Amino acid sequence: MENTRDTENTENKKNTHQEWLDQLRRESLAKQEKFMNGIAGKLGRPRVTEKPEHPFRGAPDFWNSFEWPMEERIERFTANFQSAGGHVARCLTMEEAKTFIADKARETSAKYIIRQDQPELDALGLENELPEAKLTVWNHGQEPAEHAQEEDWKARAAEADMGIVLVDYATAYTGSMTVLSSKAKGRSVSLLPTILMAILPVERLRTRLGETLVHFDRAGRDNLPAGIHFISGPSRSADIENDLTIGVHGPGIVYAILVG
Repeated sequence: MENTRDTENTENKKNTHQEWLDQLRRESLAKQEKFMNGIAGKLGRPRVTEKPEHPFRGAPDFWNSFEWPMEERIERFTANFQSAGGHVARCLTMEEAKTFIADKARETSAKYIIRQDQPELDALGLENELPEAKLTVWNHGQEPAEHAQEEDWKARAAEADMGIVLVDYATAYTGSMTVLSSKAKGRSVSLLPTILMAILPVERLRTRLGETLVHFDRAGRDNLPAGIHFISGPSRSADIENDLTIGVHGPGIVYAILVG
């Protein structure tokens, strides 16, 4: 009998608690309706109770067709990138870009350099141009050993004075470079070194960000790269007091080297 009474008491408590919660919910909804009706009355118009139709999706037609000429793209990209604290250099050829990078490496006393494993960067021959520096190619079977863990490569990138990457896409309107990650193009190469040298062939520079994003839409979810990284200058961090610090969560010095 006692067990039966205990069960009944428990059920009664559950029912009473649920009734109390239901009552609170009704009161809350009533207050919400009163509040919203009061706002509508102050605005002098009826409440909108149905979801409005949105006939347009995505960017408007005028923006989809908007495009700057090449030289204006370069000028706008340069202005926007520099306004965020980045540096821009213009080189006519990859040979000039190699000379620029080598000069900056000597100027900053860069002793350890890491770069992506890309044919265009192989062709620069920076190993011969900078014999005094130790240059490592990401995930290329040099140091660390071919089958070393990813963490070892991250450690090498963190020790590097300079990282060198080839930009995949760039946007003039936002002053942004887009660098993709893969086995040969580790994100750490652009994220961890103190100085970043990003080589940007000018034919990869577009006006709008949508011109970059469309490539990922076309690729589909199954064919997306391991990472998509937007770089708009050096790392910038600020605390709650708006105290800005450069280079805490990424390179403190970033060069966009426009080639072409």
